[in-house]
Amino acid sequence: MEIKTITEDSGLEEAAKVIRASFATVARDLNFNRENCPTHPSFTSSDELKEMKEKGVQLFGLYLEETVAGFVALEKADEQLCYIEKLAVLPEYRHKGYGGRMVGFACSRAGALGARRISAGIIDEQEVLKSWYGGLGFTERDIRSYPHQPFTVCFMEKELP
Repeated sequence: MEIKTITEDSGLEEAAKVIRASFATVARDLNFNRENCPTHPSFTSSDELKEMKEKGVQLFGLYLEETVAGFVALEKADEQLCYIEKLAVLPEYRHKGYGGRMVGFACSRAGALGARRISAGIIDEQEVLKSWYGGLGFTERDIRSYPHQPFTVCFMEKELP
């Protein structure tokens, strides 16, 4: 297992496929589609990832030999805070610790950037995911509703050493 920076645009389509496939399970469970939730990660394109990369968001793939099995993005919000975005593990590789390793990797990278906190936004109704983040040391900080989303967002945050 290796987590590597996605530096070439050629890796963006594979990353987008991993994100779409990973979040498709959530979209199915919650009946999301392009009409009722067009910004859901299950509809991520390589162009969106390219825009993120051009804005300075760091993109990482989880590689199991030659297979891309996961993805995480890290965005520096300000001097003290980084965001974890689009954390994804393909369904067939879940429950093997890869998601936790990617979060740990993102926390280390955020700390190296000088951040004191790291934050992730999740669907508030996903209690299992909320509990999983809690087990990694994250606590609920805020819950918000947005008019363009059919769910509430729970922002979870972790203090970095």
